[in-house]
Amino acid sequence: MNLQLRAVRGVAHFVSLLCLVGFASAQALRTDDPAIESRVDGLLSRMTLEEKIDLISGDTPFRTHAISRLGIPYFQMADGPVGAHIPAPTIAYAGGIGLAASWDPDLAERLGRELGRDARSRGAVFLLGPGVNIYRTPMNGRNFEYFGEDSFLAARTAVGYIRGVQSQGVAATVKHYLGNNSEYLRYETDSVIDERSLREIYMPAFEAAVKQAHVGAVMDGYNITNGEHMTQNRGLDLNVLKQQWHFPGVLMSDWTSVHDTAAAANAGLDLEMPFGEYFSSEKLEPLLANGTIAQATLDDKVRRILRLAATFGWLDHPALDLSIPRYNLHGREVSLQAALEGTVLLQNTSALLPLNKERVKTIAVIGPTAVQTLTTGGGSGEVVSFANTNLITGISNALGDTKKTLYSRGMYTVDQLALLTHFTTAIVGGQPGLTVEHYSQINLQGPVQSTTVEPVVFIPGSTHRRPEPQEINAFYSHKGSDFKVPQASDRWTGYFTPEQAGPHAVFVHTDGRFRLYFDDRLVFDNTTLPKYILNQTTMDLTRAPHKVVLEVNSQRRASSIGVSMGIADLATIVDPDSIKIAQMADAVVLAVGFNNTEESEGGDRTFELPFGQQQLIQQVAAVNKNTVVAITSGGSVDVVPWKDNVRAILATWYSGEEAGNAFAKLLFGYVSPSGHLPISWERIITDNPSFANYYPDPGTNKIVYREGIFVGYRGYEHSHTTPLYPFGFGLSYTSFNMSNLTTQSSATGHVTASFDVKNTGNVTGATVAQLYVSQNNPSVPRPAKELKGYLRVELAPGEQKHLSIELDPRSFAYFDPSTSEWQADAGSYTLLLGSSAETVLAKTVVQLDHTVRIPVSE
Repeated sequence: MNLQLRAVRGVAHFVSLLCLVGFASAQALRTDDPAIESRVDGLLSRMTLEEKIDLISGDTPFRTHAISRLGIPYFQMADGPVGAHIPAPTIAYAGGIGLAASWDPDLAERLGRELGRDARSRGAVFLLGPGVNIYRTPMNGRNFEYFGEDSFLAARTAVGYIRGVQSQGVAATVKHYLGNNSEYLRYETDSVIDERSLREIYMPAFEAAVKQAHVGAVMDGYNITNGEHMTQNRGLDLNVLKQQWHFPGVLMSDWTSVHDTAAAANAGLDLEMPFGEYFSSEKLEPLLANGTIAQATLDDKVRRILRLAATFGWLDHPALDLSIPRYNLHGREVSLQAALEGTVLLQNTSALLPLNKERVKTIAVIGPTAVQTLTTGGGSGEVVSFANTNLITGISNALGDTKKTLYSRGMYTVDQLALLTHFTTAIVGGQPGLTVEHYSQINLQGPVQSTTVEPVVFIPGSTHRRPEPQEINAFYSHKGSDFKVPQASDRWTGYFTPEQAGPHAVFVHTDGRFRLYFDDRLVFDNTTLPKYILNQTTMDLTRAPHKVVLEVNSQRRASSIGVSMGIADLATIVDPDSIKIAQMADAVVLAVGFNNTEESEGGDRTFELPFGQQQLIQQVAAVNKNTVVAITSGGSVDVVPWKDNVRAILATWYSGEEAGNAFAKLLFGYVSPSGHLPISWERIITDNPSFANYYPDPGTNKIVYREGIFVGYRGYEHSHTTPLYPFGFGLSYTSFNMSNLTTQSSATGHVTASFDVKNTGNVTGATVAQLYVSQNNPSVPRPAKELKGYLRVELAPGEQKHLSIELDPRSFAYFDPSTSEWQADAGSYTLLLGSSAETVLAKTVVQLDHTVRIPVSE
């Protein structure tokens, strides 16, 4: 009851009652409630075949069909997972990786509760989140949405998030099931993953969502896994999800991810979104008539949708509650808390931080992400917010009007640099610009329709992020009116003459397929394997004309990025004014990283920072020793070339609309940093255990996960490679000690680990006590240690708390493919308590007296 009351505090009485119903319902989504099943059967028995088929597909991009005759409303969806932004604007919360960096399941539940409330204020009954795909390498353009590299941390974060969302009578939709761990070629690649790795690494977050959080919906990914598109992967969708895990909810497709009507229907897919391309009367009725698809199969899909609607109360009251303010002040508070708890202090040389606000008279805020409010990365997870704070506003407001906060962007944007690149159509006597041949088909096929001269390579992307067009699209677009694929291509040819010889950045910014030739040499080939959205390289150019040919073979459907290409002199890329204000300041905050057009759904990004940022860091740090670097990204970036030149580094991720206020509080010590890495941070990208297996095998579409279970910190320890910053790492303005680790064991294989945590420093702060399990003398290959429990604890100076973590037999088990069971072998196990995967502060040994086998259904 207390949890229910906390879930609805501060909400109107009528809404509170619905929230309570939603919370209870979320915990009771099952197939053995006689009243619910009777109601569902009654509706099902009255439905015509046409109505059943209508119910299992979308009517508009984010709505199902209504069956008005039977009082079944349409079921509206709000995109997620970091803001219920259909329609926008809304509250923008910290990205998934930042939420995971908090190591705070209670915060995840609070955030989920506000997301559910925001969805209700928009009439949505499905929230399309959380995303729980495992972080393998930093290149995945959608890592910012996900919960890091560890299956246990991801699972606990997901459970809290889902319980919060569903406490509001809104179904969470856990995604993208399964093996969707990269964005490039996501429609075509085949993730080849052995069963043990699936069970131990890639499934647990989905499994916990189903078994512990009782999630209402699961979304299949675009990708192929082990030879089958996920929307028709019978082994994973039907056998595992629905039969072994007893999932009673709705399995929906990602948008336009269905490929075969019979295969998807018989493999367990329940709902095709956004429209019924394959789940249509034209395609389903003949298959039902000839027995390819059984009537019972169709009825099961309808029953699942109606069961969810009946359980959550969607059939009993309007989904849209106009009494809920869309501008959610409680949500804004949670957004701030998530930004505070998720920011990770990676480096603090000579205890530069926190800055003394009394001593700082002038601070310079410099960099490409300083005034952009980068609430999220790009794509469907991007959120348009009512009100944002950035580093300039946050720091200026904290310092007050008696101090100076100076600002310089430090360098031009990618688009500006493209617009400033000067081309000519010929080596001598040509016009300004490039010659563009426009082909009638993709891949430079078909006749040339026209030839024009364009001044620069710059085609802006769509404006779908604007709230008003997005709302129109979400509510009124119907089948056939959207999701068109452009059927054209272009070849751009011109000459570039540098103003001076030396190193130049050459870049192409697009999520489409292209080739770039420089002096007839192939520089980028993204025609078959479009790896990155921002493609960049450094070339040493002579002061002479250089031929440039850009072949744009096709554009991604509904691209928001467009196409731009440019060349920038690295010797002059940094704005001299930024160096001048850095010299004036007592300290510099240098804001670098990616933005929503460089790190986004639909493409991947580089490990290196965008071009020019390394030069900016090095030049600023050379004139001001008190330089603090704030990194905006969805994962690790290459910091080795410049980390020793600066004194402090913080990973801020994409920290939502309160990013600026949160950063100022951390910068000046109002709050001590408490975030801990949910990933391992590489020294060099080739150290990453999954890097060699991240791209498809040559000549194939198969991404073979050869590292197996040795992902992230498990892989680093397996290969005896030390990361730059280990999983679980995070600095603080205070210090902590963990001691007195003791255990109590039961005959059933359950273990209680108890220990003390003490704040040994001078300020209040929070840390994360992390408990790892290591099997001594294992009979099968196992990681050196695995996270199996953790607690975030806040302590005043000198304060000590006695804490306990419960471990069950699954905490000691591995998956045995030969028996299709989890198995915890008899023998000794070492429990390791520490503040990261590398920093162990206490350990002890426990004994399992007998082998325990755990069925996959438990």
